[in-house]
Amino acid sequence: MLKFIVRRLLLLIPILLGLSLLMVVFLHMLPGDPCGAILGEHSTPANIARCQHGLGLDKPLYQQYLDYMAGVIHGDFGVSATNKVSVTTSFLTRFPATIELTVAAMFLAIGIGIPLGVAAAKRQYSLFDNFATVASLIGISIPIFFLGLLLQYVFGVWLHWLPTAGRYDLGTFSYDHAGTNFLLWESLVINRNPAEFLDVVRHLILPAVALGTIPLAVVARITRSAVLEVLSEDYVRTARAKGLTSKRIDDRHVLRNAMLPISTVIGLQTGLLLGGAVLTEQIFSWGGVGNWLFQAAVDKDFAVIQSGALILASIFVVVNLIVDVGYAYLNPRIRYQ
Repeated sequence: MLKFIVRRLLLLIPILLGLSLLMVVFLHMLPGDPCGAILGEHSTPANIARCQHGLGLDKPLYQQYLDYMAGVIHGDFGVSATNKVSVTTSFLTRFPATIELTVAAMFLAIGIGIPLGVAAAKRQYSLFDNFATVASLIGISIPIFFLGLLLQYVFGVWLHWLPTAGRYDLGTFSYDHAGTNFLLWESLVINRNPAEFLDVVRHLILPAVALGTIPLAVVARITRSAVLEVLSEDYVRTARAKGLTSKRIDDRHVLRNAMLPISTVIGLQTGLLLGGAVLTEQIFSWGGVGNWLFQAAVDKDFAVIQSGALILASIFVVVNLIVDVGYAYLNPRIRYQ
């Protein structure tokens, strides 16, 4: 097992090297200039030349890449060209918001998707199964930006039940962001203020629903297929013939074996959401990594885009490594050599 983990971590090195090289080449192929975005109306040829020299953009492309990778090796992911804040500091400040949103979205996807998929599989070709199939197709097909705006209008503008933007109410509460920036934890555990906690939860509901719809639909579809496959196995029929209860068969035989493909898709979806839900965070003004990267793309902030992509790629690989290691726990027959 240890050799498998070390080998997977070592494979991360060529992946990140390839990604960093592609990002540098791709960003310099895009139209526009970060100095033009920084200087704005002061974009004279002389000012742009000084800005490019200060950012090192006047160097050959290969030299820019080597300088950037030398900094990364030493733990320096660069400094934002727009606000002069280090990429590491900005990422660590915003990542807790993305983690909270991702956990809430995946909690919704797993909590509803797995029971829905199991129920649909056990009622194959029934009215409920057809309804679940159609609902999952709609969930996968509906664009996030449309769903987000629809949720904002219905529950925020029309019904006035939930807030439509931000992570908390600025006019009611004041949160200390010098801490962890996990607002659920800070409001409930550190501040011990149920009113603050409820306010954070209310702001979290709509973006979590919008972001969790697609993972919910995917988890439900995969769960249905996996459970149907397991239900046709001989050991399940043998368990029924022995007179075991349906609950015991589901817990000991069906779900345990069906969890392998389900855990795979859960890991993939979690890694993707941790990569920054750009549309969702932009629609709901959620101060997470996705919103940060979107603004960096608008400002042509090369350091933020390059380093943000590298960090998120590393997180995605690590999440999938955790899923692979979890296979051995879910199925003792699996061993990594």
